[in-house]
Amino acid sequence: MKPSLPGAGSMEGDPITELCTPAMVVDVDTVRRNAQRMIDRCQELGVQLRPHMKTHKTLECGDIMTGGTRRCVVVSTLAEASFYADHGFDDILYAYPLPFDKLESCAALSERLSLFQVLVDHPEALKLLSQRPLSAGRPWHVWLKLDCGNGRAGVLHSEPEALLLAQAIAKTEGVELTGVYAHCGNTYHCKGVDQIQAVAQETTTLTLQFMEKLRAVGINCKSSIGSTPSCSHPIKDMGQLSEVHPGNYVFYDVQQSLIGSCRMEDVAVRVLTRVIGHCPHRNQLLVDCGWAALSQDGGGKLPSGYAVIEGHPDLKLLSMTQEHGRVEPITGELDYRKHPLGSLLTLVPHHSCATAMMHSVYHIHSGGRLVGKWFPTRGW
Repeated sequence: MKPSLPGAGSMEGDPITELCTPAMVVDVDTVRRNAQRMIDRCQELGVQLRPHMKTHKTLECGDIMTGGTRRCVVVSTLAEASFYADHGFDDILYAYPLPFDKLESCAALSERLSLFQVLVDHPEALKLLSQRPLSAGRPWHVWLKLDCGNGRAGVLHSEPEALLLAQAIAKTEGVELTGVYAHCGNTYHCKGVDQIQAVAQETTTLTLQFMEKLRAVGINCKSSIGSTPSCSHPIKDMGQLSEVHPGNYVFYDVQQSLIGSCRMEDVAVRVLTRVIGHCPHRNQLLVDCGWAALSQDGGGKLPSGYAVIEGHPDLKLLSMTQEHGRVEPITGELDYRKHPLGSLLTLVPHHSCATAMMHSVYHIHSGGRLVGKWFPTRGW
């Protein structure tokens, strides 16, 4: 059977090999298993799981990660926040430093939902909130973003300004300090469980120490840390936190397997590509997957190039242009008889979040047969 063209009708029940390529395929059984494991871990720890939606940005996966409650989620864009709010999700934390140009949109969500929360890491952002009171006497629900070594957003935990900002939030009329939020993204530099847990311990300890400082000045609020590596191998002290907020775990990827967060069999996402050219003068294959369908994050980080080519440890995705990829053997000469034109290769992405952003539809399968499609939201 020839590959079905986009829009050619339902393919449910068909094998994924019938898809028009490049195509992102998601194993729903692996997704459900990954999600349930995280739910179980958090229950054992005694902390609230607040899953991050940024990896997949879909309703279906949001339902799986929240166990169908559609409550207590994190988003990284206002487009995600609106998308989930429009479809019955609530208790949404917009975990991104308050964007000044989106204040009114944040206000609308705060006035519409039972609980919409924003992130602040600068006094100017707090000032902005105080100048825009919400209707019906509602308070702004604010989380303080704390930098515990990740080096991205947030006020540094050790600086006096962190405690001063927390106190200012707590004292500002029309604003409520809901919690303290730290992201231990520095786990992404780890190799192995011991290193992951060392970073998780440091972030947890620093966050808990900051919470003690808050209690000493009469402030009580929630605490939350998160990253997929730290939450895949949690330490005991994380049980003293209020919440954790991992996200990538639902898909995982090659990067997470190299860090030690998961096994390769836990990676739920693949990108299918077809051989479209033989280039014996370069000892290469040409495939129909370029950087418009696969993240370039893996470049230079893998022996196999930009992705792992499943079932072919001898092959390397050497480079990509917008719509083309070049594949060559890691050593030796290509046997073109093994890769006829039109044959499929399966790519395991280095970074599933970035790869998912390349696709407007995810093809969902169980046991290699298609069971539906998920359509992610897009935009900022």
